[in-house]
This record gives sequence, C-alpha cells and structure tokens, in this order.
Amino acid sequence: MTLRKIAGLGALSSLFFPSLVMAQEKTLNSGDTAWMLTATALVLFMTIPGLALFYAGMVRSKNVLSVMMQCFAITALMSLLWFAYGYSLAFDTTGMEAGVTNFSSFVGGLGNMFLGNLTKESLTSAFPESVFITFQMTFAIITPALIVGAFAERMKFSAMLVFMTVWFTLVYAPIAHMVWSGDGALMWDWGVLDFAGGTVVHINAGIAGLVACIVLGKRKGFPSVAMAPHNLGYTLIGAAMLWVGWFGFNAGSAAAADQTAGMAMLVTQIATAAAALAWMFAEWVAHGKPSALGIASGVVAGLVAITPAAGTVGPMGAMIIGLASGVICFFCATSLKRKLGYDDSLDVFGVHGVGGIVGALLTGAFAAPALGGFGEVENIGLQLWIQFKGVAVTVIYTAVVTFVILKIIDAVMGLRVTEEEESVGLDLAQHNERGYIL
Repeated sequence: MTLRKIAGLGALSSLFFPSLVMAQEKTLNSGDTAWMLTATALVLFMTIPGLALFYAGMVRSKNVLSVMMQCFAITALMSLLWFAYGYSLAFDTTGMEAGVTNFSSFVGGLGNMFLGNLTKESLTSAFPESVFITFQMTFAIITPALIVGAFAERMKFSAMLVFMTVWFTLVYAPIAHMVWSGDGALMWDWGVLDFAGGTVVHINAGIAGLVACIVLGKRKGFPSVAMAPHNLGYTLIGAAMLWVGWFGFNAGSAAAADQTAGMAMLVTQIATAAAALAWMFAEWVAHGKPSALGIASGVVAGLVAITPAAGTVGPMGAMIIGLASGVICFFCATSLKRKLGYDDSLDVFGVHGVGGIVGALLTGAFAAPALGGFGEVENIGLQLWIQFKGVAVTVIYTAVVTFVILKIIDAVMGLRVTEEEESVGLDLAQHNERGYIL
C-alpha cells in the first residue's frame, strides 16, 4: 500500500505523523471505509479460495489437498502472527526520522504487540485503523502462501509451518517496513515506488521460492517424468478469482474511494489483459499452440507486474508493462527454467519474481508524467536507479536470509518428505486424506 497521498506523505500520514493530525482533524469517511472493507475481503479472496485453487490444479492429483491445506494453514498462521507482532514490526515508526538511517529504518519495534494501542475509534486516514490492520494482514497472508508453489509436492508440512513463521518474522515484516512505513524507512527515503507490493510481495516471494526450490532439490523424477497439471479447470477458476480479487489488492492500496483507486483499477485491467495475450501469443509462436495454462499464467504475470505501478502509471504505460511482463515471464518460466535446471514446481520465480522485477523497474519510467504517468518523477534515469536499488536490496536480503532459515530448519528437523512419501503423495503421507476417491 502506498503512503504517498495525504500532504505529499501518504494515505497514512495522519497515523504515522502526529504533527499532521494537529493540522487537520481526522474524520471517518463512510465511502472510504466501505471501499476498504470490500478491498480487504477481495484480497483475502485471492488466497482462499483463489490461490488455493490455482495451485491445486497445477499439481498432480496425489498432492491436490496438500497445497490447499498449506494455503489454509498459512492464512490462519499469518493472521495470528500479524496480530501478535507482525503489524508492529512492519508499521511501528518509533525512532524513525526522515533522512536518518538507523536500526528503525529496517524494522519496526514491538510497541504495538497484540495491537495493544488499537482502539475502536482509531483511524487511519479516513477509515478505521482496524480495517487497515486487516487489509495489511491479507498482504502478509498471500505473500508466504505464494512461496508454496515453488516447493510444492516435496516439503514436510511441519517444516513448512516453521519456515513460514520464521520467514514472515525475518523477511516479510522488515521488507514491508523498509518500503512502506514512512519517513525514516530505508527504501521509503530512497524514493522507491511500490504502490501495492511489487517489491514487498512479489519479488520477496519469488526470490524466496527460488531459494527454497533449490535448497530442497528437484522432485523425484524431474525433469524426465511427466508432471502435468492434473486439473486445469481448477487452475483457470483460481486465476479468475485472482484477477477479480486483485482489484482489491491494487485499487484498495489507494486507501480511499477516489481518483487514484479508479485509475488503479483501470490500469490493472489493461495490463492484465495485455500480459495474458502476450503470453498466449508467445507460446503460440514458440510451441505451435496456445494453452489454457499459458493464458492463466499470463494473467498472473500481468497482475504482478502492474502491482508496483498501479497508482502512478497511465493506461499506455500499463499496456506496455503488461506486454513486457507477459513475454519476459513466459521465457523465464519455460526456457530459462529448463536451461538452469531448477525445479520451481509452479513457476513462482518465473511469474512472481520476474514479473515483480519487470514491474518495479518499468514503474520508474512510466510513472513519469512525460510518459503518461501520475508520479512525481522528473528524472526518469534517476528513478530507474532508485527502483533498481530497491529491487537489488530486496533480492539480496531475501535470498540470503531465506537460505539461512532453510538450512537451519533442515539441520534441526529436516525439510523434505521421504522418497516413499513423495511417491505416495503428500495428501496421504502428510494428511491421511485423498483428494479423489479412486
């Protein structure tokens, strides 16, 4: 969610900057509140059922319940972690000062653990702080859930729960703080543009997924054994739910029912449509036929790429971002993956990691008014450098910390199921259930 809205500082300025509260009285706006309630529900809808179905259709039938179970468990786990300390780590601004880099520039404190400072009357901008907390909670839910697709069909459920808890604490919350928490935050002070989570959500999850699939190793039989999606109907339904829910993700990040939300909705639709067709035609040319899995993947690639740009680019910029992400993500999820040989089961890196990087970098150009954007970008070259720095820090930090977390968990309790369990399928081996009656 962008904060750069009110008084040039952001939609949450009145929450994080008390001096502004004195200058303007905060009052609840029922229209903004209604929209943010709706947007919050839409973002939760993206994970359950959207992502759960999207992933479930792409795995083999013996693992259909396992990925759904992981999405549901992560939804519950992240909700409680966000309540306990995640919101405080991400958005506590104690010790932060514009232009000053200190420990508080990297992560928030624990002064609001268990939401101890929240009251029923607390407002964020013109809607209840409780709604903002829940809205941001849904972002904290879907980000680790995305990672599931990279190691699908081979990680122990117990190890997954431990990994997600530690990763959320050491990676997600600090990155969210650095990008979104306001004056004094590292990437905020740099001027990194990330309207709705290209860096915080998608690059973060994509890089973590790449590291995870490499550390765990390839699935048994990969790539010689056919591992085709078992139910593309589920995947298409899931992709459709993600497409609809993404309007809450992007337009909701305006933190108001206003012109910015309206433009975010429009550019999200344009970019997504462009990426879906770009992937479809690229696949058609490369492989001779367009596929349902391809167009569904293109949809998600476009949604990912427009996410950091949704509040600052215009329609033409959105179309170019969509076309670029569709083609680039297609080649990265197919040719690059085959060439490098890593087993990213459901293309989390190829779609979310690469799509997030493409979107974050192109935001630096198309947010400029000179190219039809609405951002405060006068020097495109400088903004591209700023965007690159934000991407680089996220990639390096996420990769290193994720690698360390996984190696420690592997040493303590093991990450991977046994070969026998993998052959039987995680549905039976980990949950003693079957997705289908044989």
